[in-house]
Amino acid sequence: MKSDQFKSYQIADIGDYLKVFACTAVMSQPIISMIMGPKQPTKVQDIFGVFYNLVKYTAPAFIFGILYTTIRANDEQGSFSYQKHMRSNWSNLFVPTIWWTLIYLLGMPWLQQVNHFNNLGSFCWQFINGNAAPHLWYNTMMLQFIILMPLFWGLSRHVGHNLTRGLWAAVITFVLYFAWLWFYDYNVFHGMHEHDWYLLDRIFISFFIYGVYGMLAWQLRGQYNQLVTKFWWLITIAFIACFIWTNIELQKFGHPINFNNAPYYKPSMTLYCLAVIALISAFCLHQVRKNSQTSLKVFHFLATYAYRAYLSNVFWNQLVWRGLNMQYHAIYHPVLTLFGTWILTWILSFTSAYCLHVWWMKAKSLILR
Repeated sequence: MKSDQFKSYQIADIGDYLKVFACTAVMSQPIISMIMGPKQPTKVQDIFGVFYNLVKYTAPAFIFGILYTTIRANDEQGSFSYQKHMRSNWSNLFVPTIWWTLIYLLGMPWLQQVNHFNNLGSFCWQFINGNAAPHLWYNTMMLQFIILMPLFWGLSRHVGHNLTRGLWAAVITFVLYFAWLWFYDYNVFHGMHEHDWYLLDRIFISFFIYGVYGMLAWQLRGQYNQLVTKFWWLITIAFIACFIWTNIELQKFGHPINFNNAPYYKPSMTLYCLAVIALISAFCLHQVRKNSQTSLKVFHFLATYAYRAYLSNVFWNQLVWRGLNMQYHAIYHPVLTLFGTWILTWILSFTSAYCLHVWWMKAKSLILR
């Protein structure tokens, strides 16, 4: 059987698995931040620091998954229509983003980052820059990839299935991205522009390697699929090594643990994210080869609502946190509080995403009727 022929891709693909894993993991990050604090014992801080690094792959995995699935879908159709692409994503991504950003700014203004709005101009600025809630900076950055999709489509047409062109694209992207990491490390991360250039973390350039590699993973799927399935054990070793590396770097900053010292923009974290993406890809391909219909259908279903569930997750974790007085439980049972709040947030986020979608479709059909 050829490694690039998977009929089960009609149900779920690597992009679907990456979106679900990323969405699930990202929901834990704001909860960890709420539980953590200087009052927590050093041992607890160390545990949460390790766990934070473990789930610190979410934005790269989501971008990789979006590019993989989008390029695959258009490639199978044989053409790319920017108008059709934007029309589809306007209803699926942009409209939910607008509504949830308004909910956070007007209904939960205490969640704003950096500054708070005090007039119409600052309200609009908070709306578009991702500071309306702690997780919306992801959103501001990811939507840029949707808008710039023609660039990635053009690159995918240039590469095609040509391995040489694909390798050149991968190498050039790698060199340019690591040059960007050096620039960011020198100028922004504890550098002279740490505070005034902080918006660089939500510009697509800071994550473009994952978009390019997501596109290449589909165009060179024969080689990519064979690589991750045959050498998964070697990738696992790289995953462990990079995970240890990221934790050593975080520990060097001492206590109290500050998650701002664990950014995406480091060589260690970049290699860690790529290893995680490869392992999730291998898991997906294993499910596809086994033709695990139940697993594939579940992941495809969840992936459909992953972005909308992600948008709502901080809303729900705030309600759970405040409604169940989790800050009290966090003092005595921090780990149980994390997993309890995380599970409830996950259930509420995906349930609301599905129910709101069904409600909106019914409302729209009634309006059109």
